[in-house]
Amino acid sequence: MALLAKGGFLPVITPALMGSSFILVGWFVDPLFGLAPGLGILMLMLAAFFANFWRDPDRPIPRDEGIIVSPADGHVMFAKRERATGRRPSAEEMKNAEEDELTGTWHPEPCQEILSFSTEQRFEAVPKGEESDTDVWRIAVFMSPLDVHVNRSPIAGKITRMEHRTGKGMRRGPFLPAFKKESEYNERVRTLFEREDGLIVEIMQISGALARTIVPWTGEGDILRRGERFGMIRLGSRVDVRVPANRFEPCVISAEDGDKAYPKGEFVKAGSTILYKEL
Repeated sequence: MALLAKGGFLPVITPALMGSSFILVGWFVDPLFGLAPGLGILMLMLAAFFANFWRDPDRPIPRDEGIIVSPADGHVMFAKRERATGRRPSAEEMKNAEEDELTGTWHPEPCQEILSFSTEQRFEAVPKGEESDTDVWRIAVFMSPLDVHVNRSPIAGKITRMEHRTGKGMRRGPFLPAFKKESEYNERVRTLFEREDGLIVEIMQISGALARTIVPWTGEGDILRRGERFGMIRLGSRVDVRVPANRFEPCVISAEDGDKAYPKGEFVKAGSTILYKEL
């Protein structure tokens, strides 16, 4: 049973021990003229905050066939049907590439096999009536600073690619607030999960204004079970999930659906909530 995520023990136990020590010193000696108990309480509050942030509860993992579970805790921002309009260029394609001030350099054509997600692609919403078999569904999940920050595998499969991306010409960043749609080109880690039957799911871990650290616990070639932990993002962030639209359909309520019962979108849990079902 996991209580704290990897790396969470020292950030929690250190202020907890310091806070307890300050309170004991204040009770028996108090050389700080009454300040020790107050400092002790502040340190214990800090330990409680870190314990909440680093928590890693066990989750029941659905066993149904043909499903994709959420990789993150949070509210569903939107679910969009999209089509690819470009890709990151190879070295040979750079001279014909398009430059975008915010998102960087793009080749004006998508991957030859769009659903292979072989490199990062640029997407746009599909107008009604123009759907095709190469479209994808994208669900975006916003993780607030109070949510569990551990990310879990959406399917049982192998990690075939993991890459770190930043803004144009940047070593780090940008760091727009994760609840904004424009944050999709923040500093991010793109990971591809491939199932035994060849299905590929693209996961984008996106940092936010506060969450400036994405911590992978796995790497290319690792084989994961559905719902197995593969990393975390610190202090509020966003995770996007893309799947082939000709094979899956979303089964969650987003903030854009206008459902009064879910004004922020349905709350989903990593490893437990089903995001997509196979057609």
